[in-house]
Amino acid sequence: MTRLAGKRALITGGARGIGSAFARRYVAEGAQVVIGDIDPARARRTAEGIGNACHAVPMDVSTQEGIDAGVAGAVDALGGIDVLINNAAIFTAAPIVDIERDDFARAFDINVAGTLFTMQVVARVMIRQGTGGRIVNMASQAGRRGEPLVAVYCATKAAVISLTQSAALNLIAHGINVNAIAPGVVDGEHWDGVDAAFARLEGKTPGQKKREVGAAVPFGRMGSADDLTGMAVFLASADSDYVVGQCYNVDGGQWMS
Repeated sequence: MTRLAGKRALITGGARGIGSAFARRYVAEGAQVVIGDIDPARARRTAEGIGNACHAVPMDVSTQEGIDAGVAGAVDALGGIDVLINNAAIFTAAPIVDIERDDFARAFDINVAGTLFTMQVVARVMIRQGTGGRIVNMASQAGRRGEPLVAVYCATKAAVISLTQSAALNLIAHGINVNAIAPGVVDGEHWDGVDAAFARLEGKTPGQKKREVGAAVPFGRMGSADDLTGMAVFLASADSDYVVGQCYNVDGGQWMS
């Protein structure tokens, strides 16, 4: 499998979960990959486990300095960037009456500003290179609808979908395709944290929310990180040359649009 042969990719938040699955699949498809993550030690371990085609750089997308340093590190390691996956994000949950300003600001700093300004810096690199590029933003089914205890997270992911559409219309003039993936419920460390939040907020036992949401997926189970990698490869490959500004649901049938 070499659908991404010669491609140079930066994946934010790639030290674990969905990001690490993307990195592993991209390398298998022939790409050189840099994992940018706020946990550099774990990013290095992940990269070493994938092999010589995978590298790691410290990257904190909550600050402009962290974004600039991460992108510069990726360019140094790879010689350029052809593909960006904006995967770094955090989850937060609270009833409307309990949402705190600091929590709101942090979620938007990472999930929205982090996506926008990483996209901006990488787009400048791609424009200078003059050979186009691909940007894949990680949205969520949460960005398609409201949820009673997840207002802030839902709002951040709705913003990611909107940013994807606007950036796509602006950057396609430079040959840069911008699209998004909207996962549903994906098992792993992230959902362990989500499950714990719902246990606290809804009085559920640990693991109960995961069982409930898994049973509600039309496909019959929660997704896995590997379920998303095919779409990530497609959006970085020549097969998606004419795909601009789309957000693809990869969620086992939970949302149709």
